[in-house]
Amino acid sequence: MPLRSIRQTIPALETSDGAGVRIRRSLGQHQNIRLDPFLMLDEFGSDQPRDYMAGFPSHPHRGFETVTYMIEGHMLHEDHLGNRGNLKNGGVQWMTAGRGIVHSEMPQQESGQMRGFQLWLNLPAAEKMKPAGYRDIQPEDIPAITVDGGLVKLIAGTIATEGQEHQGAVIGGSTSPLYADIHLEPGKETLLPVSPELRGMLYLYEGEASLVSEEGSKALQSSAASILSEGDSIRIGAGENGARLLLIAGRPIGEPVVQYGPFVMNTREEVEQALRDYRDGRLTA
Repeated sequence: MPLRSIRQTIPALETSDGAGVRIRRSLGQHQNIRLDPFLMLDEFGSDQPRDYMAGFPSHPHRGFETVTYMIEGHMLHEDHLGNRGNLKNGGVQWMTAGRGIVHSEMPQQESGQMRGFQLWLNLPAAEKMKPAGYRDIQPEDIPAITVDGGLVKLIAGTIATEGQEHQGAVIGGSTSPLYADIHLEPGKETLLPVSPELRGMLYLYEGEASLVSEEGSKALQSSAASILSEGDSIRIGAGENGARLLLIAGRPIGEPVVQYGPFVMNTREEVEQALRDYRDGRLTA
């Protein structure tokens, strides 16, 4: 298999969510802009409290998982199961909505920088109604792997370097998600394997970087989802100020997706049932 190249670029659009939190949304800005098994990717980042202080008050979900990666800042998560987690610099919240969860995500700071990402990961039909669950992953529990040209913080999945396989903080799952935060030194280049079974993308959020393939070198657009072609590896080169970017990949589910806000099912009837369950207090029963 060849090196992966950039197949499509989806610039993130500025919007708001929750109680008015300003975000940039790439995947999910329209329901036909997805990358199976991923439904949405939001980037949030501001040092202005008015952009984030209202947070995300109590709201429901069903049928998928959310992965929140906090690069800078402090966010408190609480849900109907009694889970309570503090997301701080470098931490991850991995939440499985399953058959239903009601939760809130509220900033715990009144000033300073708040920066991070939230990814929505779809579940196959057989898992959409499983019990809800939650993991609060501390920064020290996320492996930091030294690679040529920099390091990789491996949130989920596996990566092999120099004949050694490294496991992330989260492994397994029906979609075999791979989620890595790649930090490259100025002018350096790295080569990373990505299983050909996975569909993937890169998201450059700091500095400059290019993806090198048999087609040549192509600059990655900042704050955009760069959708990757088929292949078994990626070669990334950083600009003169270095680069930080996300690598996100997963095994496609290949099932119909019907979404209405925070409910993601396979049929319209299932979404209507979710709405009734939420209205009648049965969503989390």
